Amino acid sequence: MVILDFDGTLGDTNRIIVDTMMATFDEINLQRPTRDVCQSTIGLPLARCFAVAMPSLTDSEAERCETTYRRIFSENRKPGTVPLFPHVMETLRQLHRHGTIITIASSRGHNTLMEFVRELQLEPLVSLVLGVDDVVRPKPDAQPVQLTLQHFGVKPQDALVVGDTEYDILMGKNAGCRTCGVTYGNGSLQELQQAGATYLIDDFSELLGL
Repeated sequence: MVILDFDGTLGDTNRIIVDTMMATFDEINLQRPTRDVCQSTIGLPLARCFAVAMPSLTDSEAERCETTYRRIFSENRKPGTVPLFPHVMETLRQLHRHGTIITIASSRGHNTLMEFVRELQLEPLVSLVLGVDDVVRPKPDAQPVQLTLQHFGVKPQDALVVGDTEYDILMGKNAGCRTCGVTYGNGSLQELQQAGATYLIDDFSELLGL
């Protein structure tokens, strides 16, 4: 089994996410953090992204940011806005043909996650999709991985968790799985190394060699 992150691992959502965060800060009349700071929060649940990007926010302000973000994101998202990274589709098809169970565990809401899965024609290849609202304890907690393993009756040692941020790596490690960090996404190589990724790859197709 492979348990995959979506944003920054399968789909190149960096620009639309960061642009939407910046627009959210503008609309609420909050001082913008840098784009790098916004990018560093990708992978966390949405309200937590804003709280980390701007630690002075109150809980209610972070919730307001989340609501505003969701509206702006929905307005900005159009077909073709988010492409797959190179070699993702070909690699997933090969894994699927070889009998590997392919699943997704994301900090994105389930509904928008499924919209991307359908738009990018991943649905025939993916056996389970978990969004942030499908779990009680999201990344970096192990729960998304644990629920996936339980669903299919797969042992942790038979699963590989793949993602682009430390939150993905920690989620996999906390569940007792091997992990693979992709270096082309939102997290830095150093962060993936410090989180303790079992493997590091520069191209999604390198999964086939693992």
